Amino acid sequence: MQSNTNQNITIMANTPTPHIGAKLGEIAETVIMAGDPLRAKFMAENFLENPVQFNNVRGMLGFTGTHKGKRVSVMGHGMGIPSIGIYTYELYNFYDVKTIIRVGSAGSIHPDLHVGDLCIAIGACTNSNYASQYELPGTFAPVADFSLLRGAADACDHLGYRYKVGNVLSSDTFYTENAHNDKWMNMGVLAVEMEASALYMNAARAGKKALVILTISDHILTGEATTAEERQNTFTHMMDVAFTLI
Repeated sequence: MQSNTNQNITIMANTPTPHIGAKLGEIAETVIMAGDPLRAKFMAENFLENPVQFNNVRGMLGFTGTHKGKRVSVMGHGMGIPSIGIYTYELYNFYDVKTIIRVGSAGSIHPDLHVGDLCIAIGACTNSNYASQYELPGTFAPVADFSLLRGAADACDHLGYRYKVGNVLSSDTFYTENAHNDKWMNMGVLAVEMEASALYMNAARAGKKALVILTISDHILTGEATTAEERQNTFTHMMDVAFTLI
């Protein structure tokens, strides 16, 4: 369902939404999200006390529990800007979520950012047309919430995790005829992923908070890579950092 009319937005505002089966109040004010719903399940099983599943619509698992006594939810958001755009819009606008932290994987295009390192996205360039819906008289720069970003960097320093903070590229294409990675690299972009810019735009439009913390799963320049199983089960450093921000 897509409409710009206030009438239809009001109708859609009733929960559950078309994509999330939870009732209002079943989702915490802070949600940690991952593209893979099985990664959300992993976080629920390994980071949450007494997790309760609130969503299985389209297999996009979501759970609410507590972490060190604080209420938090974890949920999948799927692959790409259209998918995360839908889920985070509904969370921000229909479930009164205040903060969303994405933990995900990315491909490095920086010579000093290696497999297993963390990348904290201060901003998100994109080749997507997602921002056109806002009809802005120029180019919008999607950026993270600074308080979350500073907290994540401090947590990495405290935990001794290797990381870099900088711009990432949210690409609409995984397979592409010409990625132009050298041109993005020349502009100081650290890594390529597929969702951050839409999350940051939805947060900005809703007046909410967002941050993206990424684990480097492969290095586009050197060919370093990890398996899908490793990405699902062993990328816990970014989760450690995200849960310090609750």
